[in-house]
Amino acid sequence: MAITVGIDCGTQSTKVLCYDSIKKEVLSTVSSSHKMISKEDGTREQKAFWYIDALKDCFNQIPIEIKSKIEAIGVSGQQHGFVPLDKDGNPLYNVKLWCDTSTSKYCNILLQKLGGEDKVFSLIQNQILAGYTASKVLFLKEEHPQLYDKLAHILLPHDYINYYLTSQYVMEEGDASGSGFFNVEKREWSNQVLKAIDENRDLKLTLPKLLKPSEVVGKLRDDIATELNINKEAIVSVGGGDNMMGAIGAGCTSDGDLVMSLGTSGTLFGYSEKMIADKKNRLAAFISSSGGYLPLLCTMNCTVATEQIRELLNLGVKELDNIASKSVAGANGVIFLPYFNGERTPNYPNAEAVIAGLNTTNTNKANIARASLESAIYSMKVGLKAFEEQGFNPSKIILIGGGAKSKIWAQIVADMFNLSVMTPVIDETAAFGGALQSLATLENKSVKEITDIHTQFNNDRIFSPNIENYSLYEKGYKKYLKYDSSLSNIFK
Repeated sequence: MAITVGIDCGTQSTKVLCYDSIKKEVLSTVSSSHKMISKEDGTREQKAFWYIDALKDCFNQIPIEIKSKIEAIGVSGQQHGFVPLDKDGNPLYNVKLWCDTSTSKYCNILLQKLGGEDKVFSLIQNQILAGYTASKVLFLKEEHPQLYDKLAHILLPHDYINYYLTSQYVMEEGDASGSGFFNVEKREWSNQVLKAIDENRDLKLTLPKLLKPSEVVGKLRDDIATELNINKEAIVSVGGGDNMMGAIGAGCTSDGDLVMSLGTSGTLFGYSEKMIADKKNRLAAFISSSGGYLPLLCTMNCTVATEQIRELLNLGVKELDNIASKSVAGANGVIFLPYFNGERTPNYPNAEAVIAGLNTTNTNKANIARASLESAIYSMKVGLKAFEEQGFNPSKIILIGGGAKSKIWAQIVADMFNLSVMTPVIDETAAFGGALQSLATLENKSVKEITDIHTQFNNDRIFSPNIENYSLYEKGYKKYLKYDSSLSNIFK
């Protein structure tokens, strides 16, 4: 029995998945929830020690006979979050998350310092957005200078878990490419962006060593192995951001593979052997944690919108789906702009949610419920257009995330994108991706070799597009863009 473990430190919880690579089966999946600090100014923060507490709680739930046979661990983490540590590895401030838009003013400051969007794009092949790490570092410098003076290490959430497990300060290129100060083309830190954050300090000395996807962070610390009751010989692979690990867990490791994740955020990403950089700022130019590139569209409001409507209508998850199914494709003209958390794509840090298109005949629960489901997919259809413009032509969509469990949502994706939709057998793809990456490291194989062997799909959950519904959604999409464009000046 060769057991590898994937740890996924997400926004809402930490999950730990134990995988038997010989039997090709999941032995255990456990989770422990996180709290969040939210404020009206767009602040979204967590405490770094919450991640460790959740991790310990997870391992306490796993049988000792499994833990004692763990050979390798891979960590996935929510991208972009800023974990500031002092010289002793102690957190200096709350972790500002990917969905925190309170630092948007610092994005504008950096943009001006660097000479505008074209200059920024030439430096990092991305833009500096509110969700990225760069503005969060400048926030700490400007608003908490005494803490900033003590800053010794800049880590992302998955790096912090790696540090806890191994005492090593490292970062992986895929997660680094979402920081806002990493040159994706050259695969190195952008000194010009770092100088714009702090011209009097060499921030490169504060950033961790960069590792390749195939590298090992190190061996598990003896005291941590004892505390968690894990095999002391277990190694820790480099891990990566949740989207990168989700791609591995979903088998997205070949040119043209396209994945849609329906979680707190909505993401659309695909594997590419060549770098794809979008000057229109719809796709992020990210690096894959399996060797190539992972162009990605991210929206900040996916299940956020459906959860808000569920609460408003006092419905359970299945009840929302059932009521939405009583409506039709296009929700009889009801359009939802789901910007509860502001938005990253498009870049609307001050956006608010809007329900539009209501009249005396279509104002009912069914249409509003369906419009909330459709809104997340309309927003990602922008990404499909961007992929196609870059020469990326997907043949299918691999659907992951909590929303992938909804059959009506999966059918909406198939109909709106006019592509077949399939779902992986193991739905905790970020945690599974961590387990597979660590297995590849353990066996000295490429990630693609491992995913080709270990990823499987549900034969009974393949959704084919309905051409009539596709036609209705093309009309609805135009209407969605019309409302979005009309309100864009208010949202920016």
